[in-house]
Amino acid sequence: MNHNTPLSPRPLRHLADAQRRVLSAAQLRAHGVGPAEISAHCRPGGPWQQLLPGVHLLHPGPPTSEERLHGVLLYAGRPPAKESRAIPAQPRPGEPHAGYADAMITGLAALTLHRFSSTPPLLSLDRIDVLVPRTRRLRSTGCARLVRAHTLPTPLQITGVPVAPVARALADAVAHLAEARAVRRLLTEAVRGGHCEPTALVAELNRARLLGRPHVVDAVDSLLAEGRAIAEDRLHALVHDHGLPDPLWNVDLRLPGGPHLGGVDAYWPEQAVAVELDTRAPRHGRTGRTELEDDEQWSEYARKREHLERLGVTVVHITPKKLRDAPEQQAAVVLTALMASCDRDPAAYIVVLPR
Repeated sequence: MNHNTPLSPRPLRHLADAQRRVLSAAQLRAHGVGPAEISAHCRPGGPWQQLLPGVHLLHPGPPTSEERLHGVLLYAGRPPAKESRAIPAQPRPGEPHAGYADAMITGLAALTLHRFSSTPPLLSLDRIDVLVPRTRRLRSTGCARLVRAHTLPTPLQITGVPVAPVARALADAVAHLAEARAVRRLLTEAVRGGHCEPTALVAELNRARLLGRPHVVDAVDSLLAEGRAIAEDRLHALVHDHGLPDPLWNVDLRLPGGPHLGGVDAYWPEQAVAVELDTRAPRHGRTGRTELEDDEQWSEYARKREHLERLGVTVVHITPKKLRDAPEQQAAVVLTALMASCDRDPAAYIVVLPR
């Protein structure tokens, strides 16, 4: 057998029976279907139609939501013909689709794929956002809206479709939303639903330079308050579920007749152990201020911790992400601090006041 013999074109009936009935012009050429034949099939009343430039739907009816997703990815990915010898199959979990290059779904469509309840159904979206490298030489057209990025995140595979992570998809969605209520609804669902942490989301909004918009600023303030409330609930659950002794909740610490030492989220006075939730997030403001403000906030955390520890108080910092992802580990850290108190010198007398 001569292994250099070119592949024979696959018959058109094979394409018509394919499970995925949306293919690029390059993929059709790999099946032996030339431009003239494609044009003939896409004439008014013909069996095919052009979904996007260079992307064709192999039936005359309206595209399904899945076909629209694959269509915009094929348009944005533009696979070369040599990589399209066969109809693309559904990729295995975690595998990228060869025909989509590094394009991925983002924005509202991505959030719908992430199972957000506050986003519209895919078929109701006039445009589907697709994230591509900044150097991609394509324009937004039809139902495909291109979003360019210097650095692309690692996509998630959802039903065979590469999808941007939640924080990035949210930032791209917010960039096209002018209504404060819609922005707040999306951000709130992201936090309440456990899709992402507030700090990661605010950092992504800051990178997208969206924190100068007043309606986004208002939504972020609500988001941070929401995130802290959820973290406090998780901290209460951690103490209860792991049988830790009840602390004093949300208290201020002071030296008798002296300065204010700072507030903590939980305090065990007999063991002189304090827990503080680290809910720092990049703050909205002028460009270039985020890192500085974050450094100043961390310096304040560090000064308070050092002062309390000099007085014999053990301070345990816990992030909301660790509370969510590893509560057993965090409970063990707090328990270890409580048990170690008997091996330490007695702490200074500290006044505890409600916060």
